[in-house]
Amino acid sequence: MRRAAGFTLIELLVVMVIIGSLAGLAVLSTGVAGPARELNNEAERLASLLGVLADEAVLDNREYGLWVTPEAYQVLRYEERSGAWQPLDKREHRLPEWAELSIELDGQALTLPGPVADDSEQKKSAALVPQLLILSSGEFSPFRLRLVERRRDGLRLQLSSDGFSLPKVEVLATGRAS
Repeated sequence: MRRAAGFTLIELLVVMVIIGSLAGLAVLSTGVAGPARELNNEAERLASLLGVLADEAVLDNREYGLWVTPEAYQVLRYEERSGAWQPLDKREHRLPEWAELSIELDGQALTLPGPVADDSEQKKSAALVPQLLILSSGEFSPFRLRLVERRRDGLRLQLSSDGFSLPKVEVLATGRAS
C-alpha cells in the first residue's frame, strides 16, 4: 500500500516548538536589554553628542557647554548679546533612575548640583553655567565623565578627553569602587 506524502502531527509540533524557542530567545536578546546595555547606549549617545557639538562649535563659531547633574545633563549655548548661557532645549536629558553621572575637570572632581524641578523658581532664577566647555576652536575642557549604575556591582563607564581629541567610551569595570 502506498503511504500519503506529508508531515505528521508530531513533526509539525516539533518544528513549532523550535520556532517558538528561537523567537523567545530573539525577544530576550533584543527586547529588555538590561541596565548594562542601556548604560552603554547612554554613554555612546553622550559621546556622539559631544562630537556633534564640537563640529557645530567650529562651524557656527560659537561656544557650547554641557551642564551636568548626577541625574541629567543639558546642552547650553553662549549668547554673546546677552553674555549668558542659554539652554538649547527646555528640558535636560534625564538618565534612568538607576544611573548617575560624575565629572572631573583637569583631574579635579566637581561637586554637582542636586536635582532641581524644571518649573521651580530656583531653576528660573539660577544662571546655568556649564561645567564642560566646547569651544569654537573645537577644543574641550579636559574632562573625565563617568556614568555608573547605582548598584554596588554595576557597570562603570567613562568618557574622557585631553581637550583636543573626541571622547570615547571606556569600560572602567563592573562594580563600583568603595
